[in-house]
Amino acid sequence: MGFFDHLHKGNKTAIKQKVAIVRKEVVGSTTATRPTASKLPSNDKTTLSRRKGTPQATHNQKGLNAKPPRPTPETAGLATHKNTRKRPRAVEQRLESSSDENDDDDDLFARKRVKTSILPPREDTTRNLLADPAMTDDESLVYVHGAQIASIVGGTKYEPKFKDLSHNLEVHLEYPGCSQRERFELLRPLERDEFDPVEDILQTTALVPTHYLPEGPAENFLDDTNGYHRRMTRAVAQGVGHDFKDALDDYNKSLAVLRSNGTISGHLAKLHHIPLEWVERVLNQTYARTVSLKVNSLKKYENGTDNVYGELLPRFVSKILHETNLKSDKVFVDLGSGVGNVVLQAALEIGCESWGCEMMDNACDLAELQEQEFKARCCLWGLNPGKVHLERGDFLRNIPTGKILQKADVVLVNNQAFTPNLNNELMNLFLDLKEGCQIVSLKSFVPHDHKITSRNFNSPVNLLNVTEKYYFSNCVSWTSAPGTYYVAIKDRRRLREFEKRFS
Repeated sequence: MGFFDHLHKGNKTAIKQKVAIVRKEVVGSTTATRPTASKLPSNDKTTLSRRKGTPQATHNQKGLNAKPPRPTPETAGLATHKNTRKRPRAVEQRLESSSDENDDDDDLFARKRVKTSILPPREDTTRNLLADPAMTDDESLVYVHGAQIASIVGGTKYEPKFKDLSHNLEVHLEYPGCSQRERFELLRPLERDEFDPVEDILQTTALVPTHYLPEGPAENFLDDTNGYHRRMTRAVAQGVGHDFKDALDDYNKSLAVLRSNGTISGHLAKLHHIPLEWVERVLNQTYARTVSLKVNSLKKYENGTDNVYGELLPRFVSKILHETNLKSDKVFVDLGSGVGNVVLQAALEIGCESWGCEMMDNACDLAELQEQEFKARCCLWGLNPGKVHLERGDFLRNIPTGKILQKADVVLVNNQAFTPNLNNELMNLFLDLKEGCQIVSLKSFVPHDHKITSRNFNSPVNLLNVTEKYYFSNCVSWTSAPGTYYVAIKDRRRLREFEKRFS
C-alpha cells in the first residue's frame, strides 16, 4: 500500500469544474470567420486562464512505470483537474479601525481579494543533500525489507508474479547511497491496496538514474529500447520473470560501480533541492513498511473531540513549505503531528529542523516506527535530512514543544476538527512565538472582518496578520473537495500603529 493510498480514495462526489463553452453568433453577415485566440471574448475565464499558462496537473497514482518527467516549479505544486480553473485569489484581513463601529468602506476593503501567485521555490544553496559516508556505509543498518512485507511463505495475500518463476523468487535491489541491498520477492498482491513489491522496484529504478546520475552515465539506465528500467517493464508486460531478474542484476551492478567510483556522490553534492516526486518515493517506502501495516489502529480516534485524525497530503504540504519560504536553517513545528508524515516531509524536502507533538498513543507509536524507518531509508538513498524531533504529549503542556515554539519559523496546526476552546488556548500559546513566525492552519485564528479597537486592544488576535488561501481538490484526507487555509504572521506593527495613533 502506498503513501496515503487508503486516504487517496477520496469522495467520488468531488466538486468538478464546468467546461466553458464559447458560442459563436453571426449577425448580419453571410461569411463567418473562424475566431482566433486573440478574438475570444474577454469574459471567457477558462480561455483566458489557458492563455495565461494556468498549470494543468496530472494525478497519476499508478506510480512510475516509465521515466518520470522532471517536475517544474509549476507542476511540483498541487495536483489539479484536467479542466483549467482560474486560481482563486488570496484574501488578507485588515486588522485595524479608528473606532468601535464598523465602517462600510473598511468592510469592503477587507473583503477585496488581492491577486497572488505561487512563486517557484528558491534554491537553498546552503542545503547539503549528501549524507555522511560513515552513515551510509554502516553494515548494521536496520530497516524493513520488501520481502518482510510480501512473502510467499505463510502468506495468503500474494502469488508469484511470473509464471516462469514458481520458486527462487527472491531478488535484491541496489540503492545509490548504501552498499546494503534490499530483499524482495517477485510476487503479485491479490488485493489492490496491498504492497506491490514489483511496482516498488520499478518506481525506484525509474527515479534513481533521473536524479542521481549525470547525463552520460544515465543513458544505460534510461535508454528507451535497452535501458535497464525499460527491460524490466518489458519483462513485466511479457510475463517473463527471468528477463526481469537479468535486467535487475545488470542495474544493480552498474549502480554499484557508479557509487563506488564517486559518480553518484559527486553529482549529488551539486544539488540543493529535492523534487517532490523524489521526496514522495522515500516517504512512500517508509509509510508502506510501517503505518500501512497497522493503519487500522488510527480508527480508534474519537469523532467530535480534538482527537480526530486527518492528514494533509504531500502535494499540499509541499505547497505550504515553499509558500512560507522555509529553508534548511529554519525551524518547523507541527502541532498535532499524527503519525509524523508532515514532520518527516519537512525534514527531507527542506532539510530544516523539524518538530512534531502528538498526544494520541496509537499515532505516536506509528510515528516512532516511521522515524526509525525514515532514517534508515535516507541512508539507503544517500540523503541528509534535517533533524527530526517527535514529542509525545499535549502540545499545550509539553515542555520541549513550548521551548522550540519560541524559535519556530513556521508552525502548522491542522485545526480542522479542533474545538473552539482548544483554538482559544492555542492563541495564548502563540504569544510566545517570535516576531515574523508564520502559522498555517485550516481554520483562521482571526475572526472575519476583525479590527483593532479600544475594546479589544489586549486581545492576542491583534498580533496576527492573516491571509486566506485556497487549496485544490485531493489535498486532504477527509474530502476530495477544494477548500481554504490560512497563513497568519505574528506582526505587532499594526498594534503599535494603532496605539500610537490613539494614545
